Amino acid sequence: MKKSRSVLRFLLLLAAAGTFAIAAGALAIYLYLAPKLPSVESLREIELQTPLKVYTADGVLMAEFGEKKRTPITFEQVPKNFINALLSAEDENFYTHPGIDVKGLARAVFELITTGKKRSGGSTITMQVAKNYYLSSEKSFARKLTEILLALHIEKAMTKQEILELYVNKIYLGKRAYGIEAAAQIYYGKHIWELNLAQLAMVAGLPQAPSAANPINNPDRAIHRRNYVLARMYSENYITHEEFEAAIREPLTARLHNLDNEVEAPYVAEMVRSYIVDLYGEDAAYTRGYKVYTTIISKNQFAAQRAVREGLHQYDREHGLRMTFDSFKNVISVTEQNQKVKEAPTNWNEDMGQPASDTFLPLPPSPTDLNAQYWREQMADLPALGTMQWAGVMRVYDKSADVMLSDGNTITLDWPAMSWARKFLDTNSAGPNPKSAGEILKVGNKILVMQGKDRWYLAQEPAVQGALVSLDPQNGSLLALVGGYDFQQSSYNRAIQADRQPGSAFKPFIYSAAMENGLTPASLINDAPVVFENDSLEAAWRPENYSGEFFGPTRLRQALYNSRNLVSIRILRSTGISKTVKYISQLGLPEQKLSKDLSLALGSSAMTPYELATGYMVLANGGFKVQPNFIARIESLDGKELLKNTPQIVCQPCWKSYEHLQETPADGQAPAISTEDFQKRYPGMAPRVMDERTNYLLYSMLQDVIREGTGQGALVLRRSDLAGKTGTTNEQKDTWFSGFNNKIVTTVWVGFDNPQSLGRNAFGGTTALPIWVDYMSTALSTIPESPLPRPDGLVTLKIDPDTGLKAYPGQENAIFEIFKEEDVPAEMAEPKHGNLQNGGAPEEQAPEQLF
Repeated sequence: MKKSRSVLRFLLLLAAAGTFAIAAGALAIYLYLAPKLPSVESLREIELQTPLKVYTADGVLMAEFGEKKRTPITFEQVPKNFINALLSAEDENFYTHPGIDVKGLARAVFELITTGKKRSGGSTITMQVAKNYYLSSEKSFARKLTEILLALHIEKAMTKQEILELYVNKIYLGKRAYGIEAAAQIYYGKHIWELNLAQLAMVAGLPQAPSAANPINNPDRAIHRRNYVLARMYSENYITHEEFEAAIREPLTARLHNLDNEVEAPYVAEMVRSYIVDLYGEDAAYTRGYKVYTTIISKNQFAAQRAVREGLHQYDREHGLRMTFDSFKNVISVTEQNQKVKEAPTNWNEDMGQPASDTFLPLPPSPTDLNAQYWREQMADLPALGTMQWAGVMRVYDKSADVMLSDGNTITLDWPAMSWARKFLDTNSAGPNPKSAGEILKVGNKILVMQGKDRWYLAQEPAVQGALVSLDPQNGSLLALVGGYDFQQSSYNRAIQADRQPGSAFKPFIYSAAMENGLTPASLINDAPVVFENDSLEAAWRPENYSGEFFGPTRLRQALYNSRNLVSIRILRSTGISKTVKYISQLGLPEQKLSKDLSLALGSSAMTPYELATGYMVLANGGFKVQPNFIARIESLDGKELLKNTPQIVCQPCWKSYEHLQETPADGQAPAISTEDFQKRYPGMAPRVMDERTNYLLYSMLQDVIREGTGQGALVLRRSDLAGKTGTTNEQKDTWFSGFNNKIVTTVWVGFDNPQSLGRNAFGGTTALPIWVDYMSTALSTIPESPLPRPDGLVTLKIDPDTGLKAYPGQENAIFEIFKEEDVPAEMAEPKHGNLQNGGAPEEQAPEQLF
């Protein structure tokens, strides 16, 4: 008996000692680890690594930059069914445990001791939050103990909802998706709150093995995991039996969505990315969730992208087919097709059109189905640029062909869609017109097609390139920009990087300098041959008009809308090269790029479309210099405004006030305020750099380019407020059109990256202008007629069209012209026989024709 008591006493002492040792050890571990634990409060302030997002001015997503795809959401945005699915799969006791699940940990430890393997997880959601936010993935007892202690601290400091919100925004779910909202977007292309029960269960099952068991990498395993989550939800009474049965029957609908941008503007997005990296540094730019709102208007950008591509394809179609068509591999022969059909189930009741037995059997495969399967597999990995798609030719008829698209749909290419496909020889010639579809396509050909406004077209990747820049001349905001046919094909941004000669599109600046120095729209300049000798040239320079003809004395207005080269050279020589360069550079064009010789008159100074459009803003807004800009504001992840752009704006009334202040008082005192002081007082006001009357005269002359000159293709827009200028360089290497009204300026360039001729029939009016018209038909759709306002100090006078002098009384062929008050011609033209109206009248009896 005494022996038994001694043994019992020993065991009790041993147990007490063991308990004390465990307690002492736990206390020692706590005292050792506790000081190293991070502050739980910092969880509330932590910044998740969130990508940079770029938006249009109207809030449409343009681009996203960053390795981790994440869109943080609040707990209120998480569907209840997702919470139920998550807790069923990951932590059924979440709402009752204090941060650790003792039973779960004990079970995991027991399995590890008895089997040497970890079969069940012991981590709660709170412990995973502690690990994901604070700890490394190192596997050690010290890290696990730190995780447990930190989980206990988190539970004391935060609510269950706060913990769940941290978890759903941080957890990695495969395919670069961090957080459940990013996963929903990547796997389903939807918001998390738009997913059905089966899809929510799929996302909730991903944390266990996000890379190995996601629905893209391993569909079978992903479905098995999804069904397990659904079963757990049913056993926990979160869903009914009917909901469970319906959900497990749902097919796998997940596929990889690349978070497609809502508007295609990759060249602008790259401009923004570069700016943000320069501003904040590379690490911060891609991880802090900056939201950049640009000045781009989504409908304008969409129209610009479409117009450039369609214009380049139209040029391509006009010059013939360069592409040779490969054929699909493994095109099944007729013999193979028949064999496949023979191998179809034999119990098909052809008379009844249904299986002979109760067991469902598929229809016998058709030859078309067999080829389609092979073709779709081969097209899946083929890159397609722009709006083109790969397709396979299935049947060829006399004047049409049936083709299967990469998505499995079948379309018909009619004769207008393919009859353009003459063989390309060079930019000036092509082979004979095809007479049938069979001359162009063969069954099994692998081709490119694109959808036009009215039909599908046979297509090819254009060799030619283009760019478009559209700006608001009132404040410099970039409304749309296209830097090339396709950013994936070439990230080279021709709109801001390609220095090309603008040709005649530069002439308005030469003319404005001349009119600031005494010439008028009616001034006569001799369009005649001229030879320039220069020691720097190997031979004498003999410039000429494109037509090779000379037209003699020509009014300035006529010379501009007919784009007379010799007139431009003579007025530049008259004004002076250095004076003209100085004048033009103040309009916003880069002085270092301006030629310092007479070739400046012909647009020899290479510059980017962005720079040319910048100069045209001065022509469009009444003579004010505004800086182009493309970022409206930058916000932090939580919506705090970090930067707001406040560009200088055109303010006509402000300058009227300034001009009033400039009037010298009657007592002869100095003006009330200098120009410099006035601009300092009103820094948000764009400075005037061109006389408003010169500006209006030039506007009216450029309107005639569209009414009577090389820009008549713009007349289809049926607007009276448009003005612009075409441009074509030597050998048709570059073609341009820059056009505007008072609210929008747009410049279009077309050419090859490696300068070469576009062909003898390529001009600004035939290649660039159609793109401009296509874009402006959308851009102007909500803008009312916006002509430049006519300033004071101008008069309209009838003149003799041959001399530019005042028309004599009764002159039948007299035309109206606009002059500055001080430049009204003093002389009257000599009467010509046959030009008297009703016999004419003595000059002293005729009223002066000033308006």
